[in-house]
Amino acid sequence: MKVLGIDIGGSAFKGAPVDTKTGRLLAERHRVPIKSPCSIAEGADAARLIVHHFGWDGPVGIGFPGIVHEGRIGAVGNLGKQWEGRDGAALFRRATGRPVTLINDADAAGRAELTFGAAKGKKGSVLLLTLGTGIGSALFHEGVLFPNSEFGHIPHRGKPFERYASAAVRDRLDLSWKQWAGRLNEYLDAVERLVSPELIILGGGVSKKHDKWFKYLRTRARVVPARMRNDAGIVGAALAAAAARR
Repeated sequence: MKVLGIDIGGSAFKGAPVDTKTGRLLAERHRVPIKSPCSIAEGADAARLIVHHFGWDGPVGIGFPGIVHEGRIGAVGNLGKQWEGRDGAALFRRATGRPVTLINDADAAGRAELTFGAAKGKKGSVLLLTLGTGIGSALFHEGVLFPNSEFGHIPHRGKPFERYASAAVRDRLDLSWKQWAGRLNEYLDAVERLVSPELIILGGGVSKKHDKWFKYLRTRARVVPARMRNDAGIVGAALAAAAARR
């Protein structure tokens, strides 16, 4: 099945058509920059622009950076509180004129890694963490997703841990790879105390450079880079939309 996947991040909406049987992108990703926090009008327009860019007339899957229950948006981080309580699936359906399935963005990335990437065929507990503007999380046990885990919001010194250890923090503070990995180790220790995964998959754009910082990580679980890299959110959103239409 061919589905348009859209991944919403803290700085841009990114989308591409996906072959959901293979996980392959069928065209180069199209990126629409946004402000953070992002107004609802700006977000709706960004989704519309991606749909129009590809001339898309089929189903659309969208990975949203916040809690999502049956298309309705719960707590939201970097995108802004104005999204909270909205029927996100209906909102984007009106904006694009296409059938829309909405899913938490990290859960979408986790679906992609479970189906085509580093979590494929893995047993036990698997935790995917996406490192970008914030820290997204997806937790699986025996291939079953526990949705909306949002482990980036674990408190640390009175603030969400993602404000201390995300990839955006490394860029903003110009931290060395070793300095940033030290912060990430603090975060990973907190997460492992909560859920004790057997495998941790680290994704987001920074995973492309994992050779520069993995050597500094200290975890009990085995740690591997995401195979789908920055395409995971797009592919997983498309998978969610395809599953909703079965």
